[in-house]
Amino acid sequence: MSNKAARNLFIFGSLFFFIIFLGLTVDTMNQIDGRAPEVTKEVDAGKMVWQKYDCIGCHTILGNGSYFAPDMTKVVERKPAGYLKQFLMDPRGVKPTAAMPKLGLTSQEADNLVAFLTWISKIDTNGWPPKPILAAAAGVGGKEQTRGQQVYQSQGCSNCHNIYGIGGTSGPELTRVGASGKDAAWHVKHLKEPRSVVPNSAMPPYAAMSDDDLKSLAAYLVTLK
Repeated sequence: MSNKAARNLFIFGSLFFFIIFLGLTVDTMNQIDGRAPEVTKEVDAGKMVWQKYDCIGCHTILGNGSYFAPDMTKVVERKPAGYLKQFLMDPRGVKPTAAMPKLGLTSQEADNLVAFLTWISKIDTNGWPPKPILAAAAGVGGKEQTRGQQVYQSQGCSNCHNIYGIGGTSGPELTRVGASGKDAAWHVKHLKEPRSVVPNSAMPPYAAMSDDDLKSLAAYLVTLK
């Protein structure tokens, strides 16, 4: 190949790939601009509330924050706005077993924070966070175990505990909790009043759960070996 041909190949090749790069950049920027809805005054005020009460110290949005409490990126898809407002103002008044403290939010602050969370939920995150996966104990079936898994999920146990690497890390891993030698009756007692069997436990009591739910969850836990 002559020097002229090599030079032309370099120039036109570079130009070709530059045009492709420029097109991809423009397309990406156009998609980013359309991924987030318009920011209103309420949304902006809600962000200030989020920062004021250090919500990120326990929760996560868009992959940023802590994993002590539930991810809030798509929370409005799980709970209606009215429920969220009431819960934010008085967590245990809505859910007696809630670990979240009463922060003293005003009605307006709660409205603004819900507006902010609603705005966050509308951002196109390419499917993140993934839907919660309920880990199953291999080789164990039956109605009781299935019900126990449902209780495990509905009570938010995975916010603090993990099974097979799925869940939080602030509480003990439960992948092999059934191999600890504790029977279902012990787990029921522990769930009702954790400190009655583990004096220094940081786990909140779940005495408000029904007996059926307690027994189902305990039966599920003893299968994890």
